[in-house]
Amino acid sequence: MRAIVYSESGTSDVLRLEERPVGEPGPGELRVRIAVSGVNPTDWKNRSGGGSGTNELDEQTPNQDGAGVVDAVGEGVNGFAEGDRVWLYLSAYQRPSGTAQEYAVVLARHAVRLPDGVSFDVGASLGVPAMTAHRALTVHEGGPTRLAHGALEGRTVLVAGGAGAVGHAAIQLAHWAGATVITTVSSASKAALAASAGADVIVNYREEDAAARIREAAPDGVDLIVEVSPARNAALDAEVLAPHGSVAVYATDGGGVMELDVRAHFVLNARYQFVLLYTVGQEALDAAAEDITAALLDDALPVGEEAGLPLTRFALEDTAAAHDAVSDGTVGKVLVDVADL
Repeated sequence: MRAIVYSESGTSDVLRLEERPVGEPGPGELRVRIAVSGVNPTDWKNRSGGGSGTNELDEQTPNQDGAGVVDAVGEGVNGFAEGDRVWLYLSAYQRPSGTAQEYAVVLARHAVRLPDGVSFDVGASLGVPAMTAHRALTVHEGGPTRLAHGALEGRTVLVAGGAGAVGHAAIQLAHWAGATVITTVSSASKAALAASAGADVIVNYREEDAAARIREAAPDGVDLIVEVSPARNAALDAEVLAPHGSVAVYATDGGGVMELDVRAHFVLNARYQFVLLYTVGQEALDAAAEDITAALLDDALPVGEEAGLPLTRFALEDTAAAHDAVSDGTVGKVLVDVADL
């Protein structure tokens, strides 16, 4: 089979296309024929040696997320059969078998049934973005701890950077769950994408007084902030957060050190929750997978420019270019086409 591999950290030049034998699934594993592989920032960061989840395996196939068809079922695995359509997450975490290959041997607990009628493009776009968004939306002091249609009714959610993959998923999930969704963007084109994703209020922070606009939309403050850039946005978040509000931080865009006005947060009884999918725990991952499946059944997580998430595609042999596209900040979702299933 064709597989993208690398044996040392570095730039995308370390990625190479090789022929490798098809692996056999062991106990608790599945072999999945990959249709589409999804690329996330964590993939190029791990490859470069600077991201969480980096391991010291002799040879690694990159990419955590993907979608395809179960090809073989390992011993002790229940709930899956050959031919099942699935989406995958954290495939390459502390394992050699990411999704940038024709057949991937993965942990069965990191595979989720893909409902009939839901495309492999959607499946490969879930994983890290949607599960991170789910966790960020379920850490508020007053709950909910699970998402469902209407679960966030009466809540106001602020999504920082709504045009990114996690931001896009957060808008979609929050909208599906009934929240009023406010998002910040940096351009008119990104505003259009956020609107297509389902945001109710869109604030261009480069052209408007972001705090004033957010407070206008949410006079009592926002209940939950899904935060991509805590170092840049800590002061803004403190200005717009409601009493007992929560800030869920899932990235460090703009720097890894932030300053907080301690007294302002005391008054608010505010909560900061940091979200890293690798170490969030299997219980939270399972909850996210179940709720995301419910959202898929409601057609709440479409992809494509018309849904606010443009798709940029690469062939398997061009996976290095796909990694570079993500590291260069390509707007939307970068996918690698592996097989036509």
